[in-house]
Amino acid sequence: MKDNNDVILNTVDDGSKAHPWRKCSIGKHLVREHIVHVHPSKTHPDGKVATWHEHCASNPSGKDELSYAEINYISETYFSSLSGLPTAGVLTKIFPKADDYDIEIRGWVKYWNDIFSHADPLNPNVVKALIATESSFDPKPTKYKYVYGLMQITGQTHQYLIGANKELKDYFFRFSTDELKKPSSNISAGVRWLFRKKQTASALLHREASWEETVEDYKAILEKRVHGKPYNPKPMEDFRKYYKLLQGS
Repeated sequence: MKDNNDVILNTVDDGSKAHPWRKCSIGKHLVREHIVHVHPSKTHPDGKVATWHEHCASNPSGKDELSYAEINYISETYFSSLSGLPTAGVLTKIFPKADDYDIEIRGWVKYWNDIFSHADPLNPNVVKALIATESSFDPKPTKYKYVYGLMQITGQTHQYLIGANKELKDYFFRFSTDELKKPSSNISAGVRWLFRKKQTASALLHREASWEETVEDYKAILEKRVHGKPYNPKPMEDFRKYYKLLQGS
């Protein structure tokens, strides 16, 4: 029996999956209505102001790209009806804002679980525990200059996510650094990056990585541990502590 969390995905010719929550098809991205200033020309010597209505614009990559506009559209349209994890009311004594982003965590974990269809789906509590250790649920942490948002996405990772350096083969984003800092964008991007780290961790271990090992790779710890190099164990100790609390164990 289907519940309100079930969706049916369409697969396109190159094997990419088109999530039904998308307003634009694969190969296009959503552009919200906005005002543009047209430069002076022979027809309009003084220039003019024009309104560009909401539309789906073609991506030069031809790949799936989530724009900031579509991230907001998906969040606002679909997430409030979802149910389930992450667990609320557990971490708020430690982090007063711990439950503020549960809707976005739940929604984007479901979205990317639907896309990647792993036999071992990502648990939303993994993401919530990860955010606790990355930013303490502060969307504007100030510890590092070029690390952004709730999931502390680096500037280099931002470049990968928008399709630079060929780190990712598909499922890109189209957003600025300022847009990446916004909670829903940041969580969507961070969860998508976790699925990439699942691949890199599995390659490093020569077997399927667990989600805990994936978090280790997200935190740039796994490679050091595997190769016997010094590393700080506290971030993973904290992650395990918060995850166990969220899981009720």
